Order: sequence, then C-alpha cells, then structure tokens
Amino acid sequence: MYNSEKIGNEFYQSLGKLFYFVAMADHTVRPIEIKRLRNYVRQYWLDVDEIEDEFHTDAAYQIEIVFDWLDGEEKEGEAYFDEFKEFYKEYPEKFSEPIKKLIVETSEAIAKSFAGKNRSEMLAIFKLKQLFNH
Repeated sequence: MYNSEKIGNEFYQSLGKLFYFVAMADHTVRPIEIKRLRNYVRQYWLDVDEIEDEFHTDAAYQIEIVFDWLDGEEKEGEAYFDEFKEFYKEYPEKFSEPIKKLIVETSEAIAKSFAGKNRSEMLAIFKLKQLFNH
C-alpha cells in the first residue's frame, strides 16, 4: 500500500513540475496562471483517486505545493519537463487516456489564462502531446 501511495504522491508532484513548465514557458508565471491551476486542481484533480499524502490531505494538492515551490525558486522549467517525462516512462500505467486528456486540458487552460496561448506555451503543449502519442 505504501508503495502505491508513494508513487501516487510522486505522480502529482510530477504533474506540478509539468504544469510549472507550461506556465514558465514564456519565462513568467503570472497570478492568473496560478489561479487557473488551483481551479483545475479543485474542480478536476481532487476526484481522480483516493490517494492521500502523509498529512492525510488529498494527494492532488501536491500539484499546487510543488508548483508553488518551483515558482519560488524562479528557475526555467525545461528540466522539470524532463523529470515529468522520466516519471511518465517509468509508470505508464498511471496515465490512462482520460488522465492524459485532463493533463492536456489543464496545461492548455494554464497557457490560455493570460492573453491566450503564446508561441512558447504552444510549443510546451506540443512537446507534451508528442510524449503522449509515442
């Protein structure tokens, strides 16, 4: 049980990294992007599974925790996409088609939240879709 919970937490942490990568694609994370992410976590991600973190809160909140932490670090997001990709390749069973769809939808919502999608954010989402289609 612990192992699947640990992997579940890592799953959400890897999503936090991915969504940070998308928001940071244009070199700036804006408050509206953070707000859109929080809305998606509460509307969609909390219902994905029953996994809780070590504090007995829904593990989906790990998405926000990791995103906020990375935002505080203010680093470029490219390395975080690579970390997400590694997790994706190691645990492909965590990524059903509905989950992939929700990941892409969340990424697009973040990208569109500020003045529509720009070129760098579109490229970030393209990389994600390419990963999922291989």
